[in-house]
Order: sequence, then structure tokens, then C-alpha cells
Amino acid sequence: MPDARNGPLVKYDLRVLRGDLFGGATSAVVALPVSLAFGVASGLGAVAGLYGAIAVGFFAAVFGGNRFQMSGPTPSMTVAMAVVVTTHASTLSEAFTVVVLAGLIQIALGLLKAGRFVVYTPHAVISGFMSGIGVIVMLIQTLPFLGAAPAEGGPIGAMRALPAVVANMNASALAIGAVTLTAGICWPRRWSRLLPGPLVALIVGTALGLFWLTDVPVIGAIPTSLPEIQFGLPSFGFLAQAFHAALILALLGSVDSLLTSLVADSLTGTQHDSNRELVGQGIGNVVSGLFGGLPGAGATMGTVVNIRAGGLTRMSGALRAIFLLGVLLGLGPFLEPIPHAVLAGILIKVGWDIIDWPLLVRIHRLRRDQLFVMVLTLGLTVFVDLVTAVAIGLIVAGMAHARQLEGLELDNVLSVPLLDRTFFAGLEGADAMGEYSARVGLVQLRGAFTVASSHKLVGVIGKDIKDHEIVIFDFSAATYVDDSAAMLIRQLLDVGESEDTEVIVLSVSGAVDKTLRALDILSGVPEEHIVETRDEARVVALDLLNAGN
Repeated sequence: MPDARNGPLVKYDLRVLRGDLFGGATSAVVALPVSLAFGVASGLGAVAGLYGAIAVGFFAAVFGGNRFQMSGPTPSMTVAMAVVVTTHASTLSEAFTVVVLAGLIQIALGLLKAGRFVVYTPHAVISGFMSGIGVIVMLIQTLPFLGAAPAEGGPIGAMRALPAVVANMNASALAIGAVTLTAGICWPRRWSRLLPGPLVALIVGTALGLFWLTDVPVIGAIPTSLPEIQFGLPSFGFLAQAFHAALILALLGSVDSLLTSLVADSLTGTQHDSNRELVGQGIGNVVSGLFGGLPGAGATMGTVVNIRAGGLTRMSGALRAIFLLGVLLGLGPFLEPIPHAVLAGILIKVGWDIIDWPLLVRIHRLRRDQLFVMVLTLGLTVFVDLVTAVAIGLIVAGMAHARQLEGLELDNVLSVPLLDRTFFAGLEGADAMGEYSARVGLVQLRGAFTVASSHKLVGVIGKDIKDHEIVIFDFSAATYVDDSAAMLIRQLLDVGESEDTEVIVLSVSGAVDKTLRALDILSGVPEEHIVETRDEARVVALDLLNAGN
């Protein structure tokens, strides 16, 4: 029996199990070095990255709305968490409380069926934000790449500390980082299915630091037991203060996950359940926060690897988390000698790949408003903070979109005079009309009208109203009128009244009628002036003209 959202139901047999095992194992291999690196980059330690990959990966796979998707720490969530750690929390318990709160917000978004709205984020905002995240990742990792500890203050702090670090760089760390980065870049893509590039880079760089260049900072001790609960009961004051950061974390994770789901849909020909996906991601982040893990989201690279390796069901995501748990419990001591420069090299490659190069190379073809939104979001992401970047980016993008709609909507306004002899042809008394007189005007509103164009409707139509004895407002082709446009229509009716111009309203129905009547827009129009057909409007108009004479 087909499943409309996830394609045909899969009969679980040995072939499917083999695909899930291979998909889960392969994506786990990809996730291991990256999650370790993200943990270090967040300031919470490598093990926090593993905890996050396990918790979010398992629960999002089991409860989410996409059976192909792999979840775990992502660049945007890692950078956002680093901001939470440094600016929104004074203790680790408070930091992980923000993660739990973000997960609860995601669950609420899913239960409220808000998933379909998250993907409406304009691409210019997403592109600028993701490119900014890529730049931040590379800037922050520059210092560990040179053998120094990460600087406080995010990318700005890293830029300020860079001259002193360059003057006292650790040559061994630079060599290890360079070899790691080169291995990640040069590893042939056709071989990645058998041995992923990040894992090759991790092995090569670690071997170099383990056997030759040993005077470099390393990860150090990693717990080899199950994590303990890190959550503490927060105060109401802290929750109120942290809600904004948690909301941004939740929205970032939601957008990240749903965009990754769209990628999975395009590769598999299926359709994910966006609301269920948000619930699954939220459950994963709640569990991750409770046990001291990084927040996570859908990971595009892991998802693509899983699909190409043959993963077909949610079992592949669950197996991936179980494999990583096995690594944590059994291989922790083998991860301790990994140099920070190795993880920095891996993340610099990740940061480079995050930047939206397909759009940047076509930047000269972008419209000015799109270019401005993208550059503004990118700059705010890097030099201010993620919260401000997303908020202002969405506001400016909305304003730019409204400006585009303004022209389109005003093009759908028709305001013309109607020759008496033509308009009243066939009616008794029409022969006496002047040959060139046009005492009746027609204002036809076609399509949708919103706040984007409403402020210009009066200027466009107001002058025409004054030139006629009667104006017919024709709504027969109007499909939607929002409250702002409705209030401006009321203003146009007032213009007619002040100029002693009679108004006839034609063919108001459906959503337009509901909006106009809800706001009492037509209260000043006599009931007999509200008609259904053009012929009725002709009769009413002729009666009004004759009465005036």
C-alpha cells in the first residue's frame, strides 16, 4: 500500500537490511570526524559533538518525517550554539537548557503544523546566512589550524588574534592542518562511496601527528561511558532571557532540516512530512540537551551518503546512531590523540563547501534587491550575530518582495472612462446620450491586492474618480483583498462621496466579499448600488444619471 509522503511501503527483507546497514555504517563514518570537529568548534568539547550526533540522529530518524534523512550537528547549529555558550549562558547547564527549550519549540512548531511555512524563507536570506556561516567556520578554525587555542569573541576575536598567532604559529600544527585539508580536497569523489573524504583526512592527519609531528595540541581525554543528565531546573528569569536564543536555534534547525528533506525528496522521488520532521528533530534536540550534546538538524552530506549507499528505511538512521554509540563506548581512547589542527582542516573544508558558490559566481546576474538582501545577511552573520542577521534579512527580504508585488498588483488595476453611447447601448433613452460624453468610469480590480500596493491605489485611482459622475467598482476578476487593501478601497469610496460621485459595486463574491463585509467597507454604499452583473450596473447607472438631470 503506498504512503503518500514517503513513497511505497518497503517490505523489510535481507536486501533492505543490507542497504540500511551499509547506509548507516557509511554515514556514521562520515559523521564521526565532522561531529568531533563541531564539538570542539562549539566550545563544548569533542564528546558533545558525538553526544549530539547520537541523540539527534537516533530520535530524529525514529520519530521524524523523512525515512532517508540523517541528522546531527551541522555548521549553522554549531555556530549558533557557540554564540549561546558565550553570550546567553553563564554555565553549561544553562547552555544545554537553551538546547532543550529549542527542541520543545520545534515540537510545538510541528504540532501546530507550521512546517510548511518554514521553507518559505527567501533563498537570498538562506544563501547569505549559510555563506556567512561558512566564513565564520573558516575564520574561527584558522587559529587551531595554526596551533593556537580558539579566541573568544567569535570571528571578530579570531581576526584580532590572528596577527599574534601568525607571528608565533606552531609549524607542526600548520603542516598537519595543511595535509589534512589537502587530503580532504584531493580525495577523488568516485572513491568517497567506499571511503569518505573526511575520514581519509582524519586518518592521514592523525597519523602525521601521532608518528612524526607530535608537538601539537590534541583532543585529550574523551569519556567512554554513557552521558549523565546535564539539565538543571532553570529560573523563570533565565527562561525569559533565553527564549529568544532558543527560538532562533529552533528556527535554524527547522530550516536546515526541511531544506535537507527537500534534497532527499529530489533524490528519492518521495515526499517528506514536514510537521512530523519538526517533531522528530525537536525530540532529538531535547534528548541531546538533556545529556550534554550539541543541537542538531538534518545533515545534507550524511543524508546523500545514506541514500547513495542504499539506506531505505528509518533503520539506517537508527543504526548510524548505534554505530556512533559503539565508537563512543569502545574507541574513545583511540580518538584522544587526534590533533586539533586535523579537526580544523576538516572544518575549513566544510566551511568552504557551505558557502553558496553556485549563487556567488552568478552574483552579477542578481537583481539589486536580491543582492542587497544576500550581502546584508552575510555581513550581519559574520560581523554582528546570527539572530540579528536572520531577523533583519527576513524583514528586508519581505520589503523587497512587497516592492515587487506592488508593480505586479498595480498592473492589474484598470481605470477607464466608458462612453455613454457605448455603455448604455440598447437601453431605453441611450440614443439621447452625447456622442463623446463619458460620465461613467470603470475601476476594475483583477487578481490579488495586498498591503504591497494598497498605499498607491488612492493615488492611481483617486483622480479618475473625481472626473466622473458615476464610478463602477468591478470586483468580478478580483481573487483576494487583504485588510490593508480593503481599507484603501474604503478610502476610495470616501473620495467618491466627497466629490459627489455615485458609486456602484459590481460582482463582489467569495473571499473578497468576506473581507469587505467583515471590515464593513461597503456600509456607506446603498444596497441597490451593489449588483451582480454588468447589465444591472448599466440600469442603475442610467437611473442615477436620469435622476440627476
